[in-house]
Amino acid sequence: MNDAVKRPAAARPSVLSLNINSKSALYAAYMPFIKNGALFVPTAREYKIGDGIFMLLQLMEDPTKHPVTGTVVWVTPANAQGNKTQGIGVQFGSDEAGQVVRHRIEQVLAGHLGSARPTHTI
Repeated sequence: MNDAVKRPAAARPSVLSLNINSKSALYAAYMPFIKNGALFVPTAREYKIGDGIFMLLQLMEDPTKHPVTGTVVWVTPANAQGNKTQGIGVQFGSDEAGQVVRHRIEQVLAGHLGSARPTHTI
């Protein structure tokens, strides 16, 4: 008799490719108030808080596509109040890749973080 317990297979993370080609777009998408940093990703696809994400992120003129794992921590639904763009906030992992991307974003945005300009989130 087989006593092995069948475990559900872990869901594979979704793969997103994101190319941010201007400082203003990066400012609008970056979420510095999230631990480890996060980016808002416009998408019509349905996600839930806690979903795993694998992102290939390209920042402006840098040809490098940074592979980053993350977790959905923010959801802006379709038809959100204030005409906010539908999408998700993806928190960077605490691993080296996540921290490299966070530091790179904060270098690009130095002097702009904390501005009163509106963003996709708050």
